[in-house]
Amino acid sequence: MKADFLEGMRGSLPVLVSTVPFAALFGAIAVGNQQTVAEATLMSATVFAGASQLVGIELFGHHVPAWLIVLSVFAVNFRHILYSAAIAPFFGHFTGLQKAIALFLLTDPQFAQTLARGETGARVSFAWYMGFALTIYVPWVSVTAVGAAFGSLIGDPAAWGIDVLLPIYFMGLVLGFRRRDNFLAVVVVSATASVLAHRYVGSPWHVSLGALAGVLVAALLPPRNSDPKAAEGMAQQGGAAE
Repeated sequence: MKADFLEGMRGSLPVLVSTVPFAALFGAIAVGNQQTVAEATLMSATVFAGASQLVGIELFGHHVPAWLIVLSVFAVNFRHILYSAAIAPFFGHFTGLQKAIALFLLTDPQFAQTLARGETGARVSFAWYMGFALTIYVPWVSVTAVGAAFGSLIGDPAAWGIDVLLPIYFMGLVLGFRRRDNFLAVVVVSATASVLAHRYVGSPWHVSLGALAGVLVAALLPPRNSDPKAAEGMAQQGGAAE
């Protein structure tokens, strides 16, 4: 168990390169939108979703109705429904409480690494999952507080290059799936749909609409090299007892 936890921690260390400055940036923006340091920190601890937190903060600052804030945050986080469905086969041995904790801590990199680990046949233990997740969660919350307290020192994020760190990291996550069947078709359609949705529908709906377009293409284009034995192995991995 300890070895799994430490392995998870080591695997998440590269994520901190983008998480730390992004958390500081969120804290600074939150305070700039009339939140206190405590409120900004509490939001990071309870919501734990960088993009939707930024959307929520910006909407708070414009004093829009609460229902619109909730709906906008849901639109940004809709992809997590797809994430949880994709990695559910590897959670079969988790208890109900462990599943609830794991899904609360689910992020983009957590999803990508969990899926990659499970599909290679390695066991997705709760200890490994928590080692990976807590190495992101704890700095995210603590650095949010630092950014909120000293946000004025950051200045313009673009001047420091902070604004491009997460897009670069997410591009790396996407490229990690480049060897999958129909990868190019899914990416092209998803990206095109997202750009068009951003132009004609607006943010943050382009995130979910782009994702749904990619899912639709993936569903319509079956894998070229299906392997029933591999699928059976994944099912057995997901259902193994801890």
